[in-house]
Amino acid sequence: MPEAAAERADYRFKGLPPDADGMLLTDLAAERRPLFGGGFTTPLLTLDAAALEHNLAALAAYCTAHGLAFAPHGKTSMAPQLFHRQLEHGAWGITLAVPHQVRVAYAHGVKRIFLANELVDPAALRWVGARLDDDPELRFVCYVDSVAGVRLMDEALRGRGGRPVDVVVELGGGPDARTGARTEETCREVADAVAASPALRLAGVAGYEAEATPKGEAGVREWLRRLTALAVEFDKADRFEGLDEIVVSAGGSEWFDAVADSFAALPELSRPVLKLLRSGAYVSHDDVHYARITPFNRLPEEGSLAPAFRIWTQVVSLPEPGQAFVNAGKRDLAYDLDLPVPLSVRGLDGTVRPARGLTVRRLSDQHAWLDVADGAGIRVGEWVALGMSHPCTIFDKWQLIPVVEADGTVSDFVRTYF
Repeated sequence: MPEAAAERADYRFKGLPPDADGMLLTDLAAERRPLFGGGFTTPLLTLDAAALEHNLAALAAYCTAHGLAFAPHGKTSMAPQLFHRQLEHGAWGITLAVPHQVRVAYAHGVKRIFLANELVDPAALRWVGARLDDDPELRFVCYVDSVAGVRLMDEALRGRGGRPVDVVVELGGGPDARTGARTEETCREVADAVAASPALRLAGVAGYEAEATPKGEAGVREWLRRLTALAVEFDKADRFEGLDEIVVSAGGSEWFDAVADSFAALPELSRPVLKLLRSGAYVSHDDVHYARITPFNRLPEEGSLAPAFRIWTQVVSLPEPGQAFVNAGKRDLAYDLDLPVPLSVRGLDGTVRPARGLTVRRLSDQHAWLDVADGAGIRVGEWVALGMSHPCTIFDKWQLIPVVEADGTVSDFVRTYF
């Protein structure tokens, strides 16, 4: 836990044992305290050590099998400890979304950074330019999708005299999608503008397939066909002059199988192609949304993912029949895609049972409203484990997350930087 080696346990971090105040987190991890009975308080988000390792290995193996480079999206966790574990499992680099996230990753030693977004802020661009000038090991790539954006980048970077900033033209998904040039003709205009700027270098093409319209597999595969065709067209037009490799990048956590198929069909280009996948949610997976949509459901022979998150809450009130309240709400739980789902109950006697008959109906700031079926037998003081949807909005509510081993002890703490 090198990034958090100097951090001490205190009031900043939810759920830590009160009697650990002032301890170095490394020392607290070394104690291997039990999650139950070790002084941890609710609500408490945990990561399962075995599930985490399983997921890291699963995507690494998938990428290797399909000839893909991997730059997992760091916005999911914003946890440098996990970035480095992803790199140790063979990731090419880390994808990020905004300048702050880039600075976090770079400060923690990440040397290959793919910014899957446009970057037109002058201060951020000057920072990137200075790092490129000072650090020959840094590889930085970001999106461009408009001539206006290219001009702003050129104005901020012009006159440096250092390495140009590598950019990839972002092909948008279509009407009502997010960023990205909507047509191939606009992509050509953007590429022309990049070629006219000494501060920039065209490195490839990229985008996000899940935004493609029409929605669904047919729309995704048609958009991927357009993306790879654009790479071929640009290569034939000698737009990638001076490159050692051409970047072609896509891939969230829902359609990485379609990305693999499309990238495998790319014809040979004038230079090697960095076929860069960017899935991020896989690292922790989840119990609802990504459990439904992961491509491994379609391809069980190619791998699987395991939900690594549990948030432990405590029943604090049973004010009337059929209604219970636990002490975690919107400040602690992800709820943007689906409400949390009760998974298990730890009784007052220490035994754990399935959470049958419990349903989360709504959330307040610091409470979850649980409907309780007849016979569920829930009691005040019992702990209820909840599963959730959407790793990106689970991680961001917690600055420090205990990692729990199979024997129930806490062996590490993951520090986030949102």
